[in-house]
Order: sequence, then C-alpha cells, then structure tokens
Amino acid sequence: MEQRISLITLGVTDLARARDFYERLGWRGQEVEETVFLQAGGSALVLWGRDKLAADCGIENEGPAGFSGVVLAHNVRSQAEVDDVMRDAAAAGATITRPAGETFYGGYAGVFTDPDGHPWEIAYNPGFPLAEDGSLTIPDLGA
Repeated sequence: MEQRISLITLGVTDLARARDFYERLGWRGQEVEETVFLQAGGSALVLWGRDKLAADCGIENEGPAGFSGVVLAHNVRSQAEVDDVMRDAAAAGATITRPAGETFYGGYAGVFTDPDGHPWEIAYNPGFPLAEDGSLTIPDLGA
C-alpha cells in the first residue's frame, strides 16, 4: 500500500447545509448523485449522507453525538492565518471548540466543528513548514 490519503469522506446529516458551509469557507465542489467532491490539494474531501456512508462501510449508524476519534487538520503559514481561518469558519457557521492559542509544541492552533460536528484543527506549526503549493512534509524528528 502506498503511503498517502486519496479521499476523506465526511458523513453528513444534511448535504445541502454541509456543502453551503464549506463553500462559505471558500471551497468549491461538484455534486454527483447526492455526493459532493471538493478538491483539497492532492486529495479530496467528500461529503456524503451519514446513513449512506455508514451502510457502505457496514457500520451501524448510532448518530452524530460524541467524539468520532477523527480530527481533520489544516496547517497554515502564520498565527495570523490561523486567526483568519477561525474567524471565517465562525462566520460560516462553525462552532469554535478550542479558541486559537499557543500550543505545547511551540505553534499556534484552534479547533472548530462543522455543522455535523466534524472537528478541524487549524494550526501554525513552525516545525512543519509548508511548501509553496501547501503540501506538508514531516521533517526528521530524530526519532
């Protein structure tokens, strides 16, 4: 198996609301057969009905309550950019679950959830610089 992620699919309770939220963040998507595909650099974010996604995975859908154990991260190039994205997300309808602030690793980050409760960490990590195209390469951590 190659070491990469091609798609991240979020199970949503209201596809139109979810698409509107991400479009208000500036993302653009294409909808095909009640599924929205949003280009995300070299991968894609997919929005699909939660019930359909659970059935497709063969997993019982117990509802959106509680922490799913999955957090999406969006790294940026500065603390100011973290603040900008967090502000834009709140204006788009996100719930801020951890306001932006200093982190234990010397960075700066905040967390919001989208309308279906999927958490997004918005982070500036000076130890993980971004390439011009936005890609991230994990540095030698000396492990």
